[in-house]
Amino acid sequence: MAEIRTSTLHTTAVGDDGDRVVFLHGLFGRGKNFTRIAKDLQPDFRSLLVDLPNHGGSAWTDRVDYEQMADSVAETLRDDFAAAGPVAVVGHSLGGKVAMVLALRHPELVSRLVVVDIAPARAGGGEGEFAHLLDSLAAVDLTAVERRSDADEALRGPIPWDTTRSFLLQNLRRGPEGLSWEPNLELLRSSLDTIGGFPDTGDAVYEGPVLWVAGGRSDYVRDEHAPVMRRLFPRAHRVTIREAGHWVHSQEPEQFAAVLRGFLARTGP
Repeated sequence: MAEIRTSTLHTTAVGDDGDRVVFLHGLFGRGKNFTRIAKDLQPDFRSLLVDLPNHGGSAWTDRVDYEQMADSVAETLRDDFAAAGPVAVVGHSLGGKVAMVLALRHPELVSRLVVVDIAPARAGGGEGEFAHLLDSLAAVDLTAVERRSDADEALRGPIPWDTTRSFLLQNLRRGPEGLSWEPNLELLRSSLDTIGGFPDTGDAVYEGPVLWVAGGRSDYVRDEHAPVMRRLFPRAHRVTIREAGHWVHSQEPEQFAAVLRGFLARTGP
């Protein structure tokens, strides 16, 4: 894997050959969350794992704005990965919304779109959970933490789920001044209303093929979302991975990779 920084976004390249696929992660995530999926797609596909603004190794901003995030991704793709033509884009949750806005604003960059467990609508029920997680991370006294295991212990009370803590602790990094959180916790916490919504994209429509993947144990994709999804993305096809929750790619990686590979390999609609 090769790590690259173009403009304000940090990216990681996986593979050297094959059709090109871009992955956009969700809230609290980083591009490398899709490393296993990207490796599963080799050698037929080469991937670019993007750290979205205010996450991972990418720059912080002064506000959260889906159009701004999509434009940043577009700039990064034009500089390199999509310079030779459009690419497939896969986005989960927050990244799924960015991917949808990217396809609507910059359709010439997107050959195919995969939207994972999110809809172009206000997400219901998740803001309280995300607020709790952000508050819990911010409450950890990093000046008293020497190792990641210390932070894990400090979070065990407010976040008792081992897999969730392990996922969140990937965002803890050691620098010259000690440990710090890579995501912009303060901005993300104050912007949950914006994160939970979806911008007005006017009359824009993306005419390319779209795979809409839902987790069977998640309520982020509901039947009531179908009309707006198909208005914006008339060629959307919905698939549900029954045993997965919201983090489809990490909870059912083999099934997700198989579904993804089948969609990406199609030569027709």
